[in-house]
Amino acid sequence: MTTTESTANRDEQTMEKIDAGQFFGCELRVGRVIEVEDFPEARKPAYKVAVDFGPAGILHTSAQVTHYDHDSLKGRLVVGVVNLKPKRIAGFRSEFLLLGSFDAEGRAQLLAPAQGATPGDLVG
Repeated sequence: MTTTESTANRDEQTMEKIDAGQFFGCELRVGRVIEVEDFPEARKPAYKVAVDFGPAGILHTSAQVTHYDHDSLKGRLVVGVVNLKPKRIAGFRSEFLLLGSFDAEGRAQLLAPAQGATPGDLVG
């Protein structure tokens, strides 16, 4: 997950309308954070995060969520878009998009699935 001035201020901008089919083309799944590492090579403070998405496997991403400590992330259930094309971030292969909402300070607050959700569950 990345935060930029433009994403933090999206509510003040007119977003391009997309086709429902484009949205439903995104595969959102519940996952469990299994590993968190500092990512000093990133331009903005970030972690390297590994998430177990059950049958979808273990995927890695870069996330600008350094206001969370490592221990509060490990074991946490999260929601990710798992069918995006991989992207290189400071030499690191990011394989999915970790989802959250932005607070008043522009910090990403991770989305939490409902109680009883398990890794691999589809979100929709």
